[in-house]
Amino acid sequence: MAWWAVSSAVFYFVVAAALAQGFGAVNAIIGMLLSVVVYSIINGIISRYAIKTGLSVALFSRILFGNAGAALATLIFFVTAIYFAVFEGSVIAVGIHTVFPGVGYGWAALIVILYSVPLSLGSIQTWLDKLNGVLFPLYLLGLVAAVVMAVLEYGYSNAWLALGPTGGAPADGWWHCFVYFMGVWILMMYTFDYARFGREEDIRYHSLFNFGTPFYLMALIVNGLFGIFLVGTVPMDGALSEVSVLLALLKLMGIAGLLFVWVTQTRINTANFHLATGNMASFFAQAAGIRAGKLVWALVVGAIVYGLMLADVFTWLLQALAYQGIFVVAWVAIALTHILSSRYDRLFGGAVEYRSDRIPAFNPCGLAAWFVGAAVGLGLQQMGGLTASFSAPATAVVAAGLYYGLLIRAQPGWFVKGAA
Repeated sequence: MAWWAVSSAVFYFVVAAALAQGFGAVNAIIGMLLSVVVYSIINGIISRYAIKTGLSVALFSRILFGNAGAALATLIFFVTAIYFAVFEGSVIAVGIHTVFPGVGYGWAALIVILYSVPLSLGSIQTWLDKLNGVLFPLYLLGLVAAVVMAVLEYGYSNAWLALGPTGGAPADGWWHCFVYFMGVWILMMYTFDYARFGREEDIRYHSLFNFGTPFYLMALIVNGLFGIFLVGTVPMDGALSEVSVLLALLKLMGIAGLLFVWVTQTRINTANFHLATGNMASFFAQAAGIRAGKLVWALVVGAIVYGLMLADVFTWLLQALAYQGIFVVAWVAIALTHILSSRYDRLFGGAVEYRSDRIPAFNPCGLAAWFVGAAVGLGLQQMGGLTASFSAPATAVVAAGLYYGLLIRAQPGWFVKGAA
């Protein structure tokens, strides 16, 4: 249940609706279905490895990139988790301010932070699991209630399935929709840090169900169809955004809409704050030797999220996420290549070395693949148009291919100090 919290962000509603408006509802649905297949395969592999080894993203990244490279991976991870916490937290704050105008946005944002930080201190196996177990039925009930109320208020038609751009949907729209979801491969890192807590006897269930197709059918398809239906049925105020979707839900459901949004956003932010806190602690311990308790880092994350919620930086954040998404895709491609290859096992007889004092600062195998793959993706991204749509796939192919080529020629000393 702690993991399934990741499936309930308003972000999924908005992305699906935006893709439907830009490329056509049918193309958006095709892109989401293809993404479900790819996400399920990748995360099935990643979750199995994480459960077997118990490694986190931070520890696994030491193997791939060395100590310094691992610090960069945790930096990208915790910064991205903070960005998502800002987006989702802002939706709740706007909702509180809209329903209770006497509560200014700044105070509403502070309320969100004051309850989100303590939630992030709970362990995945106990408190977060129980909390999200209680909230999950409320989330499902809210989805059903919103659909029923929309039909009762505005009637039902198939017009939402015809949602699309003026002039008709482009023939390659499905490709653009599929590639867009590669920009959210940060969920593969989320999977790694959650799956590591799974028991090895449950590995089949976790890889096929918990981190597999059923989860992504819920996260991408159910939420996506809901978002497209909502935008195609309920009149929106202003351009499509998480806030406009929020306002549509409040118009439709009143205070019950605020409760529904609070449930969805609180669930996803338990993951965002928890992972931001843990990976921030790993980054500063590795990069600067600064070690502090979980409470300290949770407070730092809360302060940063609050500051960004008050600042008008959303356009900048979206641009930063696009660039970071390329580095995340490269990380995922390298991680998969490493897991699927037997070369590392042959080098070290099946043992896995991740202790900081035994790992070199830089691993040329992983770092070369990571930076070259990311450079190719960033270069294509700058070209715009159809070419830019190949930036993430090209990043994955180049990073995986280069890592594999270097891995089969790798020296043991690249991965472990003094190994021969």
